[in-house]
Amino acid sequence: MTAHTAEIRKKLEGRSLGIAMWGNLFMAAAGLVAGVLSNSNAIMMDGLFSLIGFASALLARRISRRVEAGPDKARPYGYAADEAIFSTFRSLSLLGLVLFAVTNAIKNIYNYLNGMAPEPLSFAPMIVYFVGIGITCTTLWAFHYFTWRKTGKNSAILRLEAKAAMFDAMITAAAGAGLGAIYFFQDGPLAPIAPIGDSVIVMLLCLLALGSYVREFRGGLGELAGASASAGHLATVRRALRPAIAEDGGKLQDMSVMKLGRTFLVTAYYNPGRPITAAEIDSLNLRMIHDARAALAGADVLLVITEHRRRWPDSLNPF
Repeated sequence: MTAHTAEIRKKLEGRSLGIAMWGNLFMAAAGLVAGVLSNSNAIMMDGLFSLIGFASALLARRISRRVEAGPDKARPYGYAADEAIFSTFRSLSLLGLVLFAVTNAIKNIYNYLNGMAPEPLSFAPMIVYFVGIGITCTTLWAFHYFTWRKTGKNSAILRLEAKAAMFDAMITAAAGAGLGAIYFFQDGPLAPIAPIGDSVIVMLLCLLALGSYVREFRGGLGELAGASASAGHLATVRRALRPAIAEDGGKLQDMSVMKLGRTFLVTAYYNPGRPITAAEIDSLNLRMIHDARAALAGADVLLVITEHRRRWPDSLNPF
């Protein structure tokens, strides 16, 4: 990737995150105002999700500006880990909000079962809210998704923002459908739960969100812990390195691939089978980096010359 291409990609990503920041701020304000006017905890929770989205987009924009910066004195391995840290802690903050919303909904249901009726819902502000937020979420998703595709599909930040926008749209649609059902059937089949229908919807939405955010959290945590990349990425890198190894005539003893944000660190344990100079090692390493990046954007290759696999035999282990 040329410096010009990288700069264009950074600008496109920054523009997308800027739109995400202001879009989420608008949705947060709309959710909090509509939640107060309608006495709806479901809408209030939707607004809080958007408030977290604003804060995360603001942070993501700062991370995006330096995530591809090379190593320096402060960060000997570069800034790629910032993207994984962002994904992990954003998912964790959303999980905290989900748990808070569930706790509040359970409290409201408990109070109702003990004779404390909640304030009645006001449905008039909800119509404008759901239509406006639905359009905003869909627009944000489309903008993030097409920017992610245009920039090479290797930005975990854009992928997460697109996923969050789509999920927010789904939550808004589900909340609108649920509250609409309560409005139309509050004197019919839904009469027993109509007073606490808002809290029931909050619980259902939180259960819907829980699995997605747990997966995102585990994925980010795995990257920070140095877990191996997926089997598909391993196979892609192995195929990419095969021509260089065949041309050099040595043997690949072992290989590891770790994903960290939008980068992949490949460690190739290689036995050349002959005496080899430092210049030849450098040339082979550069060829491997070129081939790996052609197959997997953001890949870097550390070439280790050895006759063993990544774990040495016990007979050679001095410890």
